[in-house]
Amino acid sequence: MARATQAIINLHALRENYQLAKKCAANSRAYAVIKANAYGHGVLPVANALSAMADGFAVACIEEALELRQGGILLPILVLEGAMDEQECQVALDLDLELVVHQSQQVRWLDNKLGSLRIWIKVDSGMHRLGFAGTEVPALVSELRNMACVSQVQLLSHFACADEVGHPFNEQQLQQIQILSPMKLPWSMSNSAAILSMPEAHGDLVRPGLMLFGASPLSGRAAGDLQLANVMTLQSRVIALHAIGAGESVGYGQAFVAKQDTSIAVVAIGYGDGYPRSARPGTPVVIAGQECPLVGRVSMDMITVDVSRCQVKLGDTATLWGVGLSVDEVAKCCATLSYELFCQLTQRVKFQYLGR
Repeated sequence: MARATQAIINLHALRENYQLAKKCAANSRAYAVIKANAYGHGVLPVANALSAMADGFAVACIEEALELRQGGILLPILVLEGAMDEQECQVALDLDLELVVHQSQQVRWLDNKLGSLRIWIKVDSGMHRLGFAGTEVPALVSELRNMACVSQVQLLSHFACADEVGHPFNEQQLQQIQILSPMKLPWSMSNSAAILSMPEAHGDLVRPGLMLFGASPLSGRAAGDLQLANVMTLQSRVIALHAIGAGESVGYGQAFVAKQDTSIAVVAIGYGDGYPRSARPGTPVVIAGQECPLVGRVSMDMITVDVSRCQVKLGDTATLWGVGLSVDEVAKCCATLSYELFCQLTQRVKFQYLGR
């Protein structure tokens, strides 16, 4: 018998969210960002669900691109971190990938290669993780254009604060790309947050990631208000019910001590499944359609929930996030982001895909 914990992935909602990105940036291509196993949603089912409509995909590394090609994905694939060594440059050529270059060694690895490679120069517009200074770009463009294996040169950068609408650093970063506009190169800068809030930054290519999966990329804005459809619903079941009296405790470390007689439901999920151990008391859990508070510590396999004010029976479905409970709300209770909640689910969680 399978463990009760499952993630239900609504692929129809995924496609709706991609279409919203295209609607917001109607004059741009949109590469669906499906790195990190499609933000924990399953990379091949997600890629196949989007293949009929997507302009292309973006991943972090060559290994992720290889998995897509081996899975039969033929659309353009952009590798955001570029090659890690010279051999990976050849793999990129063999697989017909698009590569980011963000440091000079990656450029040298391309010398004397043959083929047709679309290159994106990573411009450091102020985030200071990866990339070339804007002043280095003109010479770099000339160098790349003279290489036999380079068929196209484009510019790419990344916002540091796009989740904060109106943050002055967003405009400062955009200006660093606009300074290079006389070169008339295709450019890409917009992540999910900028797609939804900065039309002036859409450029030739946008890169929707988090928004595809129905979570809000904008601080203080709910996913529903942004017309984003929920994609993942994480569920388990109630496996035990019992009553404790005032003064009695639940779980490790006696982290919860009842102030009055309390009904407790035990749900079969824990940090061994990827539910965050950092979830604080009061984190909402929806059981049989009723919102109830988490109590006690999250353990490896179980959580405990106060159901004193709810009508709950053994075997009832518990929703940890998804339909009826925003992942963004849960993430806030765990002092983290929805990105992390999605990505940290373990192999013990069974995935069910709807709307293939």
